Amino acid sequence: MAQPSPAGPSPGIKILRIWGIPVYLHLSWFIIFALITLSLAKLFTSMHPAWTNAQHYALGVITSALFFGSVVFHELSHSFVARHYGIPVQSITLFIFGGISGISREPDNAKQEFNIAIAGPLASLFLAGCFFLAGLFFKESEMVGAATKWLWEINVSLAIFNLVPGFPLDGGRVLRAIAWARTKNFARATMIASKAGKAFAYLMILGGVFLGFNGNWGSGLWIAFIGWFLLSAAQESFTQVAVKSTLTGVRASDVMTHDIPTVPRDMSLEEYVHEVLRTGAMSHIVTGAGTPVGLIRLHDARKVPRDEWSNTSVQAAMLPVDKIEWASPEEPVLGVLERMQKDDITEMPVMSEGHIIGVVARDSILRVLQTRLHVGHLVHQ
Repeated sequence: MAQPSPAGPSPGIKILRIWGIPVYLHLSWFIIFALITLSLAKLFTSMHPAWTNAQHYALGVITSALFFGSVVFHELSHSFVARHYGIPVQSITLFIFGGISGISREPDNAKQEFNIAIAGPLASLFLAGCFFLAGLFFKESEMVGAATKWLWEINVSLAIFNLVPGFPLDGGRVLRAIAWARTKNFARATMIASKAGKAFAYLMILGGVFLGFNGNWGSGLWIAFIGWFLLSAAQESFTQVAVKSTLTGVRASDVMTHDIPTVPRDMSLEEYVHEVLRTGAMSHIVTGAGTPVGLIRLHDARKVPRDEWSNTSVQAAMLPVDKIEWASPEEPVLGVLERMQKDDITEMPVMSEGHIIGVVARDSILRVLQTRLHVGHLVHQ
């Protein structure tokens, strides 16, 4: 499942790097690995009771590892095609629901979207064929035959499941590519695929509840849980696209405020905190002789022990001017917002020709977003 960052789970433990792409194990992966291993051990026990317990569990571990290797191969196929089109891939993460390729941005056109999406299911079908042939080649070995049979069947199932036309599954991205090619509108195509994804997710949840009420609580709960995850992912993916579409064309100068809060560098932190309480501004430009020398935020003051505030100047706690993240007036506000989220800051100064001309606040961006979404809704009623 190829997913533009930061839509996927956060990276966990880095285990290796393939083609320059780091592969991570999310903490939830250990749960599903243990469950699959135990399930396989029980399956092999029922199919081959003459084997020893050590054989059952050893083959369970090996088969489970090969299955997740198949998931990595599936995600690498997405990543390889994405990089072919010049789209950077930040990471691959294995987690409780399988794997996610963290691509840095959406494809440029419907053809790229289709090829990136279809690569995963095709890779799984390729692996299914390889495991099937391996089973035929080593047919004298019961252990190899048992493992390869399960592996080719699960890879076929993985391909079929991912081809379901529900966003953000691969099939949903194929559907979006087709809708994108027909409508020439990426946002509308995303809405179509997202609605299909939510419909499929609701069916899974209802199916899981039905199984549960009919006595199969284990499978029912798991299916409903996967449906809930797909529902959340479909909604989040559509929200990301809606935000990008709505803020496209908006620049930092369009949302910045010209009211630039400043404090002198010799002000004490005690006085600065009172200034924050009085004005509500969470960050201030620090000036010396009328020239900006740094930036002070409330959390910078909190790094200093409370009993030292009265004897510590803002200059001692500020971020020096050469380390400040600035925005230019013409910078797209989407880029500004991404940088603010990355650095976990709420305000960013705007500089032009060496002078601070304004400040972009995260809440100002959100107000513009809400207004444009509301106006767009009224226009399309």
